[in-house]
Amino acid sequence: MTGELHKQCAAADEPEPRFGGPSSSTRRSPTHWLLNNETETETDCGWAPFDKNNYQQLLGALDYAFLCAYAIGMYLSGIIGERLPIRYYLTFGMLASGAFTALFGLGYFYNIHSLGFYVVTQIINGLVQTTGWPSVVTCLSNWFGKGRRGLIMGIWNSHTSVGNILGSLIAGYWVSTCWGLSFIVPGAIVGAMGIVCFLFLIEHPKDIKCSSTLPTHPRASENGINRFRVQKQTTHSEKNGPLDPELQCLLLSDGKSPLHPSHIVVLPGDRTSSMAAISFTGALRIPGVIEFSLCLLFAKLVSYTFLFWLPLYITNVDHLDAKKAGELSTLFDVGGIFGGILAGVISDRLEKRASTCGLMLLLAAPTLYVFSSVSKMGLEATIAMLLLSGALVSGPYALITTAVSADLGTHKSLKGNSHALSTVTAIIDGTGSVGAALGPLLAGLISPSGWSNVFYMLMFADACALLFLIRLIHKELSCPGSATVIQAPLKEH
Repeated sequence: MTGELHKQCAAADEPEPRFGGPSSSTRRSPTHWLLNNETETETDCGWAPFDKNNYQQLLGALDYAFLCAYAIGMYLSGIIGERLPIRYYLTFGMLASGAFTALFGLGYFYNIHSLGFYVVTQIINGLVQTTGWPSVVTCLSNWFGKGRRGLIMGIWNSHTSVGNILGSLIAGYWVSTCWGLSFIVPGAIVGAMGIVCFLFLIEHPKDIKCSSTLPTHPRASENGINRFRVQKQTTHSEKNGPLDPELQCLLLSDGKSPLHPSHIVVLPGDRTSSMAAISFTGALRIPGVIEFSLCLLFAKLVSYTFLFWLPLYITNVDHLDAKKAGELSTLFDVGGIFGGILAGVISDRLEKRASTCGLMLLLAAPTLYVFSSVSKMGLEATIAMLLLSGALVSGPYALITTAVSADLGTHKSLKGNSHALSTVTAIIDGTGSVGAALGPLLAGLISPSGWSNVFYMLMFADACALLFLIRLIHKELSCPGSATVIQAPLKEH
């Protein structure tokens, strides 16, 4: 679709079109391909003020306004979310996100042509959307222990790719007739889900009074908020192996049969000043946070460059029309679903998060090179490489933003403090969002010199992502019995 929109505008105003940024190609950001597709009866290029020769720069400004606000706001969001109830914080964010998404679409119905209106709406929308990721990762971590966290979060994280696909389809339904509805309808859906979240979200097993009788001679272990007391006379379990410190009363981390109810009791964790929410600098001092954050910066740079520029690349290389190119590019998301699940399964089995990410990053770089060559051979080759590239590029990205963030938020250095998950998740994803903003920009600057150079840039970014994990990978391989992130230790009472 964006290929058609760009050609449409170029035919009217630009004899030699140049690709100045992701605004000329993205299917992910509706602000590009929705506004430019407005009725041709007014202008050849669409909706004022985006109907001028500098439409690419204006639409690019909307993208970067959103991405930069999201990256900056993420650092603050985690700190705030750590100090507020997750259910209220997440509900507020979803309602606000829906409102400002719909507000953007109202510009169509109220005939608003002010650039400032759309830029400010994007900035505020980017800020309020930062409430989501730290909150949901924290909530999910409360329910699942480390044993199968990679698999469970890998399956759960597939919602991002599904959302990308559904968002494109929902927005595209009205793009040719009434682009305002392409924002209002998704905004209404997000707001409705916010109400569902408020009514039904259960933040932690303790919220449904998961407990049983108190044993007489307990032994204590901690998992963040709750303490689990296990009777010493549980000899059968001790013979089979040590008790998982992250044992939870509803969902066990190792997937084995739970202990008899008379042996477990869940008690409220300490909520004293000694367990106050962690500071920003305190979260940075957790071993592994900085390395994974910088790794995600480059991994997300690659992922978002694909998401923004893929339709235009397919249009140019496979000579498909814009609509078919947009539909074909969703296969990258399909590959991402399988990649995220595969990364979770492997990291759970090996108990080596950094090594799993490193292996996929190592394979991704040559795959990108092959993609740039093979995709010119025909549609079948493009489909195969889209699925494979999506899996290898999105796998490390999905693992770091979910299971790794949850593991680091319960690191042994926190000494049982549960008020770190949101902050750690926000730092990691916020740093990654910087790469999300830089990738499409760099691709826009490099693409006029040839698509091969864009792929070289992506391969270099993959290599940088791998480089930041070298120390953690070496640590994992040199200590086969230990993972990168160790859970909070037992604490005697």
